[in-house]
Amino acid sequence: MKMFKNTVVIPFFICVLFMSFNSHAQEHPKLILTTEGVQKIRAELGNVPLFDATLAMVKAEVDAEIVLGIDTPIPKDFSGGYTHSRHKLNFQTLQKAGVLYQILEDEKYAVYIKDMLFQYEAMYKDLPVHPQTRSYARGKLFWQCLNDSNWLVYVSQAYDCVYDYLSKKERKQLEKNLFRPFADFISIDNPQFYNRVHNHSTWGNAAVGMIGLVMDDDDLIQRALYGIEDDGLPVGAKDNDGGFIKTEGQEVGFLANVDEPFSPDGYYTEGPYYQRYAMYPFLIFAEALHNVRPEYKIFAHKDSVLLKSVNVLVNLSDADGDFFPLNDGQKGMSYKSPDVVTALDIAYHYGGHNPQLLSIAKEQGRVLLDDSGLAVAIGIRDGKAESFQKKSINLSDGTNGDQGGVGILRYGDEEMTLVYKYAAQGLSHGHYDKLSFSLYEKGTEILQDYGLARFVNIEQKGGGNYLKENKTWAKQTIAHNTLVQNETSHFGGKYEVGSKHHSELYFFDTSNPEVQVVSAKEINAYPGTEMHRTLALIKADNFEKPYLLDILKVESNTENQYDLPFYFKGQIMKTNFDVTAPTTLTTFGSDNGYQHLWLEAIGAPKEENTKLSWLENGHFYTLSTATTNKDELNFVRIGANDPDFNLRRDAGLVVRRKKSKNTTFVSILESHGHYSPVSEFSVNSNSIISKLEIMIDTKAYTAALIQTKSTGDKLMLILANEDSASDIEHVLKINEKDYSWKGPYAFIKIK
Repeated sequence: MKMFKNTVVIPFFICVLFMSFNSHAQEHPKLILTTEGVQKIRAELGNVPLFDATLAMVKAEVDAEIVLGIDTPIPKDFSGGYTHSRHKLNFQTLQKAGVLYQILEDEKYAVYIKDMLFQYEAMYKDLPVHPQTRSYARGKLFWQCLNDSNWLVYVSQAYDCVYDYLSKKERKQLEKNLFRPFADFISIDNPQFYNRVHNHSTWGNAAVGMIGLVMDDDDLIQRALYGIEDDGLPVGAKDNDGGFIKTEGQEVGFLANVDEPFSPDGYYTEGPYYQRYAMYPFLIFAEALHNVRPEYKIFAHKDSVLLKSVNVLVNLSDADGDFFPLNDGQKGMSYKSPDVVTALDIAYHYGGHNPQLLSIAKEQGRVLLDDSGLAVAIGIRDGKAESFQKKSINLSDGTNGDQGGVGILRYGDEEMTLVYKYAAQGLSHGHYDKLSFSLYEKGTEILQDYGLARFVNIEQKGGGNYLKENKTWAKQTIAHNTLVQNETSHFGGKYEVGSKHHSELYFFDTSNPEVQVVSAKEINAYPGTEMHRTLALIKADNFEKPYLLDILKVESNTENQYDLPFYFKGQIMKTNFDVTAPTTLTTFGSDNGYQHLWLEAIGAPKEENTKLSWLENGHFYTLSTATTNKDELNFVRIGANDPDFNLRRDAGLVVRRKKSKNTTFVSILESHGHYSPVSEFSVNSNSIISKLEIMIDTKAYTAALIQTKSTGDKLMLILANEDSASDIEHVLKINEKDYSWKGPYAFIKIK
């Protein structure tokens, strides 16, 4: 009996052990495409217009590459150079060819992938690090490990699609000589790239994890999710941008890159431009984990923050779909980018089929050729799309949502949009621009944020990489529409200081769509100085369009020089002050970005209200500012000390106030009228504001009065500067009249 029991138990134990080792074994493809999904896609071909159109477009692209033949040149170039562009096109084509092989069952695509992979295998074994030495983490195929990681994220999908087409011997050769060494190189050999919280390491983690999922290599999967345990990196090490690589107690790996840079709202601390870039590895690896290792429940992680973040990203765009250039952000990047196509399709498929996302997908005009893309295309085909409602929204920053944020005020159908940044530093891609803002009318920039100083993948401009002017100009405070004290940037322009601090929201109120207000404070940008800026988007009677009221209150322990710039886009129409234009241009200053500004003209206020009007994109705009007779008015233009013409020659007006401790800047920006070069008619080309006055300005309260020309209507915004509670009652006497209200502000029409 005992022998009988042993003969039964031992085989049973072996069977259980075998099953445990193979619990994740699945048919290929399994990563992004699935065997079940492929069958459904084949069954729907010819019946889903957007999917069919995308398939035809991708097929034409890949077929053209197959005709050209395979080229895997020895790497030598920066971004934009031939070898860089060729290897980038290769990995994109490999991924597309894999999809075509699965959907169309045409062996030529599998042959193409196989041949190219073995060409890379033959090359990679003896490939040295890239000859260009600029990066803190040099790659092999590319000048930085970041792009090498891009390659592996895409190529892992191609490998998954042809996994069963290849023989066991071929797979072993590729994994031994190419994929495993590749994954080890970007991780173990480059922990300074891989083991951090940054969009760089997100790509690296996803790359290692995705090839690990294809190979069913648990070591690589765990390395992707949790990083390298003993990386040997010193605390305080920095990258090329001056950002920290390792901080005390830093968690690492893919999950840490989900947890830390995303706020609970879904805002990504580096800003929308880099959120867009990181969304591909975030969502594509998440989809792969969901399909292959569902036990991780990745789409539910941190209250489904990855799915939330897609809605947030769309909200961080103007009426044309272009992302607001917060921090390092290239203007013109929009939600039509392939990265966002990927993120949106996955978010729709796994996030409850939000019909509003379908309207964005229609604008994108293409879908992923996988299960999620098919779901989106079917939703559009079946008429389920609804318009995406971009409304006023306050987005918190920081892991726990307690490190400032970004407030967006919108009126109507994006007729006017205010973007107010009171966020954290934003890692190494952050700028020194606390309490800065930009303003849009539809897709037109009225007051601009400069964005980054870089021409991405244009070889002639610094190899397509960041230009030195990104540090000397774009990151500096004077490059933004916010206060500069004593010609120095916030936190002295030091990342070590700036990364420790964030602004604090005072209040955000959009309960009244006619008067929407966001207010925040900054106490660390300059020691001993507190800045409190309140921005209100107001739609009032007699005003043709919504206007912006800007109240910036400054309190300091010492006398300072304050500069408040406004960077406008367009042609100046008129001013109500005289200026002197020098015959020889000089710079506005010598450092902290000032060295890049030409001083084109200087003037002084002639009235209590300074006015500047300009024309842009067929609309008139007027900036009205309450000034004193001691203020200086400086017209500046970007481009000084820029012999390579790396900077745009944009214009600005800088209001300078010297020898001041406590002071308040109050300004209004109004849009009015229009001009047609065809009819040559101008309509409502003048401001309707006759008076802008600070009625009271104490530590406790500030009140600004606005009076119109035509009717003499008076409007007043009163702020409670010390208590933002919504249930506190206030009473304030102004000009012998008592005003009472509840909450942090009151907007009053004075008869």
